[in-house]
Amino acid sequence: MSNIRNQNPEQIARDKIDEMLKLSGWLVQSKKKVDLSAGKGVAVREYQTDVGPADYVLFVNRKPVGIIEAKREDEGHRLTVVEEQSSNYANAKLKYLNNDPLPFVYESTGTITRFTDYRDPKPRGRNVFSFHKPETIADWLKKGDSLRKRLLSIPALDVTGLRPAQIVAVNNLEHSFKKNRPKALIQMATGAGKTFTAATFVYRLLKHADAKRILFLVDTKNLGEQAEQEFMTFQPNDDNRKFTELYNVQRLSSSYIASDSQVCISTIQRLYSILKGEELDESAELENPNENSWLQNKMSKNKAVPVEYTPKVPIEQFDFIVIDEAHRSIYNLWKQVLDYFDAFLIGLTATPDKRTFGFFNENVVSQYTYEESVTDGVNVPYDVYTIETDISQNGAMIESGWFVDRRDKLTRKKRWQQEDEDTDYKRNDLDKKVVNPSQIRNIIREYKKALKTTIYPNRIDENGDYEVPKTLVFAKTDSHADDIIKIIREEFDEGNDFCKKVTYKIEEDPKSVLNRFRNSYYPRIAVTVDMIATGTDVKPLEVLLFMRDVKSINYFEQMKGRGTRTINSDSLQLVTKTAKTKTHFVIVDAVGATKSKKTDSRPLERKPSVPMKDLLGAVTMGVADEDLFLSLANRLIRLEKQITSTEKDRLLEFSGGKNLKQITKELITAFDQDEIETKAQIEIDKIPVHDQTPALIEEAKKKAQEQLILEASKTFNGELNGYLDNVRKQHEQIIDSVNIDTVTKSEWESTSVDKATEIVKDFTAYLEANKDEIKALSIFYNQPYNRRDITFKMIKDVMEKLQLEKPLLAPDYVWDAYVTLSGVEGSQKPKDQLTVLVSLIRRACGIDSELKAYDKTIENNFKTWIFKQNAGQHNRFSQEQLDWLRMIKDHVVSSYHIEIDDLEYTPFDAKGGKGKMHQLFGNQMNEIIKELNEVLAA
Repeated sequence: MSNIRNQNPEQIARDKIDEMLKLSGWLVQSKKKVDLSAGKGVAVREYQTDVGPADYVLFVNRKPVGIIEAKREDEGHRLTVVEEQSSNYANAKLKYLNNDPLPFVYESTGTITRFTDYRDPKPRGRNVFSFHKPETIADWLKKGDSLRKRLLSIPALDVTGLRPAQIVAVNNLEHSFKKNRPKALIQMATGAGKTFTAATFVYRLLKHADAKRILFLVDTKNLGEQAEQEFMTFQPNDDNRKFTELYNVQRLSSSYIASDSQVCISTIQRLYSILKGEELDESAELENPNENSWLQNKMSKNKAVPVEYTPKVPIEQFDFIVIDEAHRSIYNLWKQVLDYFDAFLIGLTATPDKRTFGFFNENVVSQYTYEESVTDGVNVPYDVYTIETDISQNGAMIESGWFVDRRDKLTRKKRWQQEDEDTDYKRNDLDKKVVNPSQIRNIIREYKKALKTTIYPNRIDENGDYEVPKTLVFAKTDSHADDIIKIIREEFDEGNDFCKKVTYKIEEDPKSVLNRFRNSYYPRIAVTVDMIATGTDVKPLEVLLFMRDVKSINYFEQMKGRGTRTINSDSLQLVTKTAKTKTHFVIVDAVGATKSKKTDSRPLERKPSVPMKDLLGAVTMGVADEDLFLSLANRLIRLEKQITSTEKDRLLEFSGGKNLKQITKELITAFDQDEIETKAQIEIDKIPVHDQTPALIEEAKKKAQEQLILEASKTFNGELNGYLDNVRKQHEQIIDSVNIDTVTKSEWESTSVDKATEIVKDFTAYLEANKDEIKALSIFYNQPYNRRDITFKMIKDVMEKLQLEKPLLAPDYVWDAYVTLSGVEGSQKPKDQLTVLVSLIRRACGIDSELKAYDKTIENNFKTWIFKQNAGQHNRFSQEQLDWLRMIKDHVVSSYHIEIDDLEYTPFDAKGGKGKMHQLFGNQMNEIIKELNEVLAA
């Protein structure tokens, strides 16, 4: 250390640069000892040029390729100013050589390094973490044109199979690349196909820009698996092979990055561990970093993530990094991980915030909002149905003298106790301080009732049973989820398969349960806390039931996004037989989640299944385990916030005068590497420098940690443990099985009524605007007496135009809007979409004064006509004639009109066709067909 202190700033910078070069694979030589054959890459100090000595000249395979201009560390802010100077050296003639200008130019202080590739179309310097490897530069030279030059020659996009928003995103992103913008953000609504868009541009970068390797970065293992599936199924327009048949895709499950992989999929957590040379805690990949205890521990050290140069993962490992779910704050804590690589960064998100825009230099290449995606028919809209209960809103009172269960919040262990004082609990105490089974039961019971009567009526299967739409319930905690599942199974009179928990804490494989929920009939209802709140496709979902509030607005938007996915009717009916089409989804809000303000908070817990009594006992008995210490620290932090001043004072009697904050700090410090090293350094400094071997230093650290562990654990004793456990019992959950809840509100939100009004208004306006252009509408509006002439093709034309121009006005959705406004269900919705459309047109143009199913209208008109015929001429028609007339009526129900020639086709041909009808009705045949067309369409 003393030698460095005595060096001048220039020499310190040179020493750092030398070290960086060596780590990057360069041999550093002085100009007096040049040996260009010593290795692939050689950096020669003070090499003479015709404009003076260059600080470093870089040689690859004995040929000069670049220069490094070295500056003192305090000149880091001036590196852009010296670019002209370094450029002069790059363009100079080297002594003894008749060289061309050198393309690769660096300016560095050893702390800050900038790089310019003068082969680029408009060479622009950029900050890099370190120097590129000689092998990389050799590859670059072999390819000829630089990556940024190759980007200029990417051909026009073949838009076949791409949605308009995807086309805009890819085109604008490639335009950004051509402008050499280092960062770009694609904002695309959940369900609009972000990963498919990414696969499209990744394929084009590999094929047309000859990118070496691209990283697809996620923050949960689940998202990584989904991305891998997307690449496996992606097939480009210009090749009949799948993506994975053309390029190697590797999802990282260890620190090994295959040399022949062209797409790497990794979590940010794994990438960090690779750069640090650490083993990854597998649980770190299960939850996103904002919600993850492993990451929370890293954050608790309150310093930026330290990243050092890793030779096996050089800065040029990836040409492009795609950051999925880029709205999350991974780039705050993990910014150095992303800055490490010399790569273009592309963010994908549905819900960016100010930090996201800032990180990506406000270069938003594409914005496609949820509202736009709904208008385009890419996603479905939603309605909000509110359920409120008395206790959900107001809480309740548990009176002294009542016998109630008390349950450990984490282990679920119960004990029976008579209350010695009143407990008044509020709505925010539910499922935290108090669990009221009646409150949960009344919400579930009302949900079941509302489903059948209001939310999705007419879902009766062939056995006469109601078919529950696929429902996802968001619970507050794992314990809350268990309570909900138990009550759902009871209230719906169903077994275990009907309702399942989907979290990372279940004994069943969560992926297996999730796949069954997505693709199979059972489960009908899934309950989760976090696992499928973001980034997971479950297209058949039709209801999101919120039984927890959500603190983050972005997180809430992501949770809502689980329901937005479109699905074709055939796929929907594979899992929900009675559903016709997915025109919308419903948020059932049982906690006011759609109205509340949002903030973020999530505690650390590593041993959630261990009672605190056992944690205390283990520490007392000398068990030294990091997870154990951190979990106990976490519970004591929470306890410190709950107990009273009197209880805190009493605690000091058992702890040797230490308060909970001090005890907690000692538990955490015992495994804090900084504290361990600081304590060890005090002992190391007592030893002569020449005796400070690596083994001795490690031994000092080991002893320092043992002392910290002893200091933390010796505080705990039987008396203190007993007191902590008893104090803590006051903060268990009370199971209030006495207060019975009642539903106080169960209705569509006013916003849903407003939305329904808007939909009906839009539909009516659309029909009005097109009534002269579309033949069927012209007849309905202008020539109602000609309704008998409306054909199946005419109605289909209306439907196709509507789907193309106004996908949001799907007939099923418009029908539901009319029902919402009327407040009553009215007649049952027809099964056929075209019949629904005719029913709506008749209502909108005033033929029907209220919404009526057109197939039922035809049935009623037929019955009335037959009655009149029989009344005028007693039993005018024989049974055989009646059968024929009913066949004609059924044909009109499905085709809206009948012609004489239709009698030659199914089902009439099997009964004898036109000839048979003439035989039955004689000369009256034409008149009867004409009359039925007119009467049935009335």
